[in-house]
Amino acid sequence: MLLAIDVGNTITAIGVYRERTLVGNWRISTSKERTSDEIGMILLSLLGHAGISPGMISDVIMCTVAPPVMHAMSNAIRKYLDKRAILVEPGIKTGINIKYENPREVGPDKIANAAAALKLYGGPVIIVDFGTATTFCAVNSRRDYLGGVICPGIIISAEALFEKASKLPRIDITKPKSVIGRTTVTSMQSGIVHGYVGQVDHIVNLIKQQMDEPGIKVVATGGMASLIASESKTIDEINPFLSLEGLQIIYEMNRPE
Repeated sequence: MLLAIDVGNTITAIGVYRERTLVGNWRISTSKERTSDEIGMILLSLLGHAGISPGMISDVIMCTVAPPVMHAMSNAIRKYLDKRAILVEPGIKTGINIKYENPREVGPDKIANAAAALKLYGGPVIIVDFGTATTFCAVNSRRDYLGGVICPGIIISAEALFEKASKLPRIDITKPKSVIGRTTVTSMQSGIVHGYVGQVDHIVNLIKQQMDEPGIKVVATGGMASLIASESKTIDEINPFLSLEGLQIIYEMNRPE
């Protein structure tokens, strides 16, 4: 079995693959305060709950945009699973041509997303990832990673509103029944949800114009993907496991002999 780990700024996604099938997945908070022993105990607990013993894990692949966590996570994998994680980093085979001015600036999670989107949906493709930041990645039909757009995430934007406007309450981010809110809460919900839908559709349409290719698919992933996609006119597919799928695909390209 393959253990795939995507360490994000806020959430760490963990998946176990038997061959190419995802047989278990979990999401835990990302914390730079956790020690390798704490992380190891969490991994063993999650695997054990699914009936997976450490000896059943044959390999581990990991990507991270949180370097402070990488050291503790790598140590936990070595100590508790007796494995050395394959890292998605410069030099690893991905099947993608990175056209960024400085390819090292592209987050490994974006590379994993792109690898999965190309494999599952083909190119050209635009990937919208609703994480701590909302990112848009453009990949053409020649498998060129062209670049993208980075925006403040929905939660970050909402938190800024709560903090800077002292009379506004904290709210659940859900779609209100009406665009025109009749309470402070529903007015805020409308602004956050519909404002983000408008932002996503506008940016996607601009990227499509610049890519200038027919048949561009738009794939959404991340925690808020379903909420925004339900209102969006540009999102074609939702895949909550896109980064894990990408890690599995990259692993197959770099499988140890």
